[in-house]
Amino acid sequence: MRKIFKIALTELCTLFYSPIAWLVLIIFTVQACMTYFRLVDIMLMQQFNKPLWYSIAKEMYTGNMGLFPNMLVHLYLYIPLLTMGLMSREYSSGSIKLLYSSPVSSIQIIFGKFLSMMIYSLILVGILFLFVGFTAWNVPSFDMSLALSGLLGIYLVICSYAAIGLFMSCLTSYQVVAAVATLGALAFLNYVGRIGQEVPFIRDITYWLSISGRSDELINGLISSEDVFYFLIVIGLFLMLSIMVILSGKRKLSKSMAFTRYTGVIVLAMLLGYVTSRPGLQCSYDASSIKLNSLNPVSQEIMEKMEGGLTITTYVNLLEGNFYRGAPSERNSDANRFKKFIRFKPKIQMNYVYYYADAGNEVLEDRFPDLNTQQRAWKMAVMEDLDIEMFLSPEQVAQQVDLSGEKYRFVRLLERESGEKTFLRIFDDSYIYPREGEISTAMKRLVTKAPKVVFLTGHGERDIQRAGDRDYYTFAIDPTFRHSLINQGFDVDSITLMGDRPIPMDIDVLVVADLQRPLSTDELARLEEYIAKGGNIVIGGEPGKSDLMNPLTASLGVSFLPGTLVQPTKAYDDNLLVCSFVEEGVNVVTPLRGLWQQKYGVTMPGAAALSYKNGHGFNVYPLLKTKDEGSWNELTTVNFTDEKAVLNPEIGEQEQSYPTMLALTRNVGDREQRIFVLGDVDCISNAELLMSRVGMKTSKFSLITGMFRWLSYGEFPIVLSNIPPVDTVLELSKDTVPYAKFAFTWGLPILFALGYFGVWFKRRRR
Repeated sequence: MRKIFKIALTELCTLFYSPIAWLVLIIFTVQACMTYFRLVDIMLMQQFNKPLWYSIAKEMYTGNMGLFPNMLVHLYLYIPLLTMGLMSREYSSGSIKLLYSSPVSSIQIIFGKFLSMMIYSLILVGILFLFVGFTAWNVPSFDMSLALSGLLGIYLVICSYAAIGLFMSCLTSYQVVAAVATLGALAFLNYVGRIGQEVPFIRDITYWLSISGRSDELINGLISSEDVFYFLIVIGLFLMLSIMVILSGKRKLSKSMAFTRYTGVIVLAMLLGYVTSRPGLQCSYDASSIKLNSLNPVSQEIMEKMEGGLTITTYVNLLEGNFYRGAPSERNSDANRFKKFIRFKPKIQMNYVYYYADAGNEVLEDRFPDLNTQQRAWKMAVMEDLDIEMFLSPEQVAQQVDLSGEKYRFVRLLERESGEKTFLRIFDDSYIYPREGEISTAMKRLVTKAPKVVFLTGHGERDIQRAGDRDYYTFAIDPTFRHSLINQGFDVDSITLMGDRPIPMDIDVLVVADLQRPLSTDELARLEEYIAKGGNIVIGGEPGKSDLMNPLTASLGVSFLPGTLVQPTKAYDDNLLVCSFVEEGVNVVTPLRGLWQQKYGVTMPGAAALSYKNGHGFNVYPLLKTKDEGSWNELTTVNFTDEKAVLNPEIGEQEQSYPTMLALTRNVGDREQRIFVLGDVDCISNAELLMSRVGMKTSKFSLITGMFRWLSYGEFPIVLSNIPPVDTVLELSKDTVPYAKFAFTWGLPILFALGYFGVWFKRRRR
């Protein structure tokens, strides 16, 4: 070890005798300062004397804008300049012969040279640590462990680059050639992950070899054995290759023997990489204080119930627009979306099934109008350079699973070892892929009975099968809408009251929305029987339908009043209401309490006022209401597009607040029966859900999810209980920033410059 340290010390002295080492420190510091203080300025602008809504440590040091990722981008430029002379200088000066004849082994030479680079790397990381320390000084409860994890990631990257540069320096006596070769090797390791991704055997090897993104999880605060071992294996591999190059200079080997040795070392590294990347052999530590990189506690609780194996089969249609998301070349990237879950439950198996079927792809229909489905599949396979034999025909895939209900879109089938199955979809929004919430919802459906929501039909009610403005397709069964009931854990169906069978009691929620025709005596009796037995129900009506709705709500003590509620404004029709939540109601319907706290409202384009009486066995709570002033129940005006509503007290119109949504509860046996009554059902219709109006702070999606979470007793939709960040206050005044910026941006580089001139002057005097 003493010889290794002497070689390292000698190499460090040589390194700092040259201006390159000092110049790299100066440039590195200036770039870090520019990035860091840009982030500080942004945070000071956003803070406005109030705590920020995000973790300062996470925002400043991770993500696309963070300090660590921005500095990581430039490292590949610096390291070749530092490593190019490690061994090349020995070759060009002839001192390599002295090393060969000295009592120093090849291992000591290489490890000594590499140790010098490890020490220099610590200096670079130390510069970044100064910024971390400055932030910690000005941020109470700073997430130091997250920042230290990121520093570890950067240090491992620098050391890996240094090992590669050292190997390249062993191959040539020309320093410039060594630097260029190092750049080429780093470029190759960044690109190699894209090579051979269509070939199963090659896919895993090249993907593991890729150094691109390897430090991302470390920078984000997750210390994973897979990533740490990757860097250690890469460092060990190139150090071993360097030692072998030095040995070959001392003792000549035959080409076959040399090839065997080099191949053996590389194969051994690949084998170690394969073993350490197996999910069952991995371990990890989430260094972030609020466990940003771990499964949410709610998700963990779900996964703990998942006994036995789990298979996730992704069905990818060649003729559908999302084919590329699951194409063979994207399989590793796609599987990474489940990395948190696989880390928690290594027994998850990922399968891919490729097939072709008509998915109504208009692009292909316009492009190949004269070809049938099979011919289009052949054409696409040729264009994608894929073997058509890997794709199942529509008949073959139908033998495995019925995808007609999914419209042959990109979809995953989750299946437990015990037989439970459910679909997991992608969505037509900006993010597209399911997040942890949607994945956990699908997982929970495998371990918990899914609540069944049934919509009554046969009397002109709102239809869940149609996408018309007034219907309920979007929030009920739209597979491409992230917040639809079927994507939030519910089974959804329709039911008619034809025949004499009672309403099944396995229904968890019955929805009766906007009767257009009266219920028969027998139908009304069966609905009342369902309510009497304790069934949960949502009843919604519209203005002018009181004679149709009141017979159904009479047993509840609730009535729909004649007339239409109005709330005149200059910008919109008089019957467009912005109803606010009532504290009394949200204290009972707790999933909606957050909307009340944040002062959100709900728009209702035409609503009937509700009245209620106690004494019918139910506890009644108003949940939404109109304004106390400027709102009344209009009894005469019906055309609000061309006419203005005028308050007329003489016919009973009173300016006051009216309830537009009620929540009812009572105990039936050992459970609580829960009921909603709405004076407007357009507020959750297809058109209204997608409507945005200027100046109105509303949240209709959250109203729906909150309603059905309450009706399902908190089972679905699941709510991930995130831990709020604690480092949200930056105690740094704007007056102090210029001094800090000057100290870091000018002070540190000047110190490094003085260090170089001090060394230069000392050597010159000698």
